[in-house]
Amino acid sequence: MTTLTLGFILIGVLILLVLLGMQIAYALFIVAFSGIWLIRDNLGLSFKMLELTAYSGIDDYLFATIPLFVLMGLLVSVSNVGRDTFEVAEELLRRMLCGLGVATVAANTVFAAVTGVSIASAAVFTRVAVPEMTRHGYRPAFSAGTVAGSSVLGMLIPPSLLLIIYGVLAEVSIGGMFLAGIVPGLLLALGFVAMLMGVTLLFPGFVFADPEAARERRVAVDVRGMSATTMFAKITPILLLVFLVLGGLYSGYFTPTEAGGIGAFGALLIALGRRSLNRGKLWQVMKQTGTISVSILLLLIAAGFYSRMLAIAGLPNAIGDLVRSGGFSPLGFLFCHAVIILLMGMILDSTSILLIMVPIAAPIAQGLGIDLSHFGIVTVLAVEIGLLTPPFGISVFTVHNTLNDPDVSVEQIFAATMPFILVMVAILVLVALVPWTVTVFL
Repeated sequence: MTTLTLGFILIGVLILLVLLGMQIAYALFIVAFSGIWLIRDNLGLSFKMLELTAYSGIDDYLFATIPLFVLMGLLVSVSNVGRDTFEVAEELLRRMLCGLGVATVAANTVFAAVTGVSIASAAVFTRVAVPEMTRHGYRPAFSAGTVAGSSVLGMLIPPSLLLIIYGVLAEVSIGGMFLAGIVPGLLLALGFVAMLMGVTLLFPGFVFADPEAARERRVAVDVRGMSATTMFAKITPILLLVFLVLGGLYSGYFTPTEAGGIGAFGALLIALGRRSLNRGKLWQVMKQTGTISVSILLLLIAAGFYSRMLAIAGLPNAIGDLVRSGGFSPLGFLFCHAVIILLMGMILDSTSILLIMVPIAAPIAQGLGIDLSHFGIVTVLAVEIGLLTPPFGISVFTVHNTLNDPDVSVEQIFAATMPFILVMVAILVLVALVPWTVTVFL
């Protein structure tokens, strides 16, 4: 058996182990360790490579971005900033067509700029937006689907944990990846808004339980509006935090790690100022930060070990030669890569897909002359779609479990997210065809 054949078999074994329910980190360690042992017929070398990877895998100042941004996101969630952001968006947009749906997208866009985690957005806005939308005549399934669909913005609008993980795996600047995500993230948010308004106009029965009553409610005069002072007080903290973190980062005044530290401190001040952080909640936030951060860092060590096994097997170079000999253009490879990730998104979670695919595909993309920042945004967009596609669809299941409404089935929420998936596919194609949308700020 050739080394190349063994490499392909090991990738198949990795995917099989993950599908059988093994933790992705353990699967990566087992496959990488076994692969190096079998390829080089040297057990000692496997142990030595494991030792080197564990020591050098995360010994960089840059990796502090992960716990700092996680801490910032958790503190923001505790502070009820998401609820206040939605209430302001609701007040400003309630007279628009599908106003509360648009408000959910707008609030998610702002919230994503300080959390970077789709699951956090899905959980927060399920509690905040779905009851309010249902009270105003929206179908509960559509309300839940809107929250699930718009929650994926957290994985593209910087700072995003997926962009950080991709930057580490592909060895590209994390600050550069944050800059690359700005325009695609805004395009996605605007696409969601246009889609919601179009669906409401053309298929009101898909959106409202009683379309006529909803139309009358929208045009009716409501004198109980929120005052400008109240809106300003509710929205100022999160806007200041966004300006502080992203403004300092994009201006070059902060490194990504410094931006994470400043953001975490700012989020702590907001939580303390709102008196939403007692000793018990602070302990929970710190414990969750440690748990999430250690999990991610362990995954990155495992991915580094896996990448070394692939390099020893010569797999990236061999696949690159096959791609070039097969006549694939850079654009053709980009679309094939996106399709593979879309299919994997139906059965695997986002992080697993990145950990399996990026070490293989990024060197090939670079060899074909594809900008790795452009390649990363296409990859993350394709991975995001997997958050909404059955049977895995973790954002959909998060919304369903958080909502806990027996009248709203998970199948109904999947159906309600279909328009969002179509918009995401359209933006994916646009970004793949027009690299300028990614590189404009680079």
